[in-house]
Formats: sequence, C-alpha cells, structure tokens
Amino acid sequence: MMRLIRHVLPLLLCAALLLPAACGEQTADAYLALIPAAEAGETLILPAYPVPDHVLLLLQTAQNEIGYTEERSGFTKYGDWAGDPTAEWCAEFLCWCVHRVDTEHHAQLLDRVYPNYSGTNTGRNWFLREGRYIARTGFVPSWGSQWYKGASGPMEENSYIPQPGDWVFLTDNADGDTSHVALVEYCTRDESGRVLVHVIEGNNVTKPAPQSVARNVYPLDYWKILGYGTVYDLADIALRFGNKGVKVKALQQALVAAGLLDPQYTTGQYGAITEEAIRTVQRMSGIAESGIANHETQIALNALAAGASAP
Repeated sequence: MMRLIRHVLPLLLCAALLLPAACGEQTADAYLALIPAAEAGETLILPAYPVPDHVLLLLQTAQNEIGYTEERSGFTKYGDWAGDPTAEWCAEFLCWCVHRVDTEHHAQLLDRVYPNYSGTNTGRNWFLREGRYIARTGFVPSWGSQWYKGASGPMEENSYIPQPGDWVFLTDNADGDTSHVALVEYCTRDESGRVLVHVIEGNNVTKPAPQSVARNVYPLDYWKILGYGTVYDLADIALRFGNKGVKVKALQQALVAAGLLDPQYTTGQYGAITEEAIRTVQRMSGIAESGIANHETQIALNALAAGASAP
C-alpha cells in the first residue's frame, strides 16, 4: 500500500501554470489517492514536479469515463460534442474531458492549457507553438534538436519521463504523423528497469472492437511514441525560419535585449529579419552562420543580452 502524506486537495485551480513552484498547496497524497496500485513487479515513479490541481481534476474526469463504449454505429458522445458523432475519437475524448473540467470547475483550460482539436498533427503542433512539447528522440522535424532548460548538452533519446497530465502523441506510420493521443496517468519501473507509461485513452484502434475508454501501458522507448505535450515548460528547442510560437517570441525578446532587433519584430514568427539577427549573433560569437538558432547560438545570444543589460 502507498503511504499517503496528510493533506487535502485544494479547491481552487492554480492560475499560474508554467512554473513548477506556482501551484503552492499541491500535495502528493491527492495524486496518489487517484491512481491505482502498481502492478506486481512494478514500482511507482513519483512525479518530478507538483501535480497541479487542474491535472488532478482532469485525471478524475477521465477516470470516470473508463468503460464508456462507442455504439455499433460508431457514435460517441465525445464525437457528438466535437461536431462529428462518428469520428475517430481519441482527441475528442481528451478535449471533452478538459471541457468538462472547465464547465464543472469554472476553469479556463481548453485552448489555453490544452488544445481543442481533432485533426492529425494539430494537437502536437499546438503544444509546439505553446513551447510545451518534448520529442521522445529529442529531435522535432522542421524544428530541430531539443535540450532541457539550463542543460549544457542535447536531450538524450528516451530520457524524458512524462508527468501526470501530459498528452502522449503516437504514430502508426513512417512519415511521423500523429495517429493517436492519450493522457498520462502515471509511470512505473519494472523489475528490469524499464519505464512504463500508464495512460487513459479512447478509441485505441489496436484493440478489438468495440472501442472503449480504457487504461493502457506503453514502454517509454516504444517506437510509436512521437513525444509529449507537457504540463510544464521544461525544454528548449532549435528555431529556424518558418517556426512560430512562444519560443520564437522569447528568442526575439532576447534579440531586442541584445540590441539586435527592433521591438516591433517580436511577433512570434521566425522570418527573414529574425534570421538575419541570428546570423549577426553567430558572426559576433564565432559560430558558423546558418541563421538557425541552435543550442550554441541561443547560449551566445543570452550572454549578449545579459551583457547589454548589465549596468
């Protein structure tokens, strides 16, 4: 049996969602009370960061749906809510659960903390733009390599152990398009040391019909896992022409601080002007001029920005 620490689940949602320390009264026992006991031969991996209140509510909502089964016609209430009653419904299920948390607890999570979507790649791309995506391999096509915040080297493959509330994106094909999404509930380590990702998911087409909401388990190094839409902003990524999102905007703000970009160009869109400013950083720092803001370039830029702001 898991030993629980004496605390109670706070009633209010945490408003600040990006920093681990922001959720104040979050407690270990509230999370442990939600998850099932580890299977024989498995050991629970405790979350590395506090589990926010909104994640606890989302997990509760998803757990309450376990066993829901689509009708013979393919109808589900999740697809119906999303506007297509007989759609493939893995994403619709998760978005419906977020919507229920919003409705029942006066939260504002959908389109803010989690995406509202149904199309292939749309959810993963949303997390990329929000700066909260970690690829299993440490590399994102059309973006580049990733590294953990503050790390001196690149992210190692299969090094990220997902946190409760993360969304795991999977593929069934060689082109790497997303074909399935699931909600991370908890992780365990088996007797061989292998990490297992326990999820709640809907419409897993690898299972026999009829399709239901159910728990499932994936090895951390499973080739079909593309990556994770994360609760916290834990990693940075190489940026290049055409990229969009909060990471691009932060890069542009650092360029402004270094005196290399006019503030009007802090748009979150990596265009020609941003690319030329990055080339300037590379020239000034003795880095090969590629116009791509890789790890080395971003370290150099941050040093230039810090130097420019020093008294």
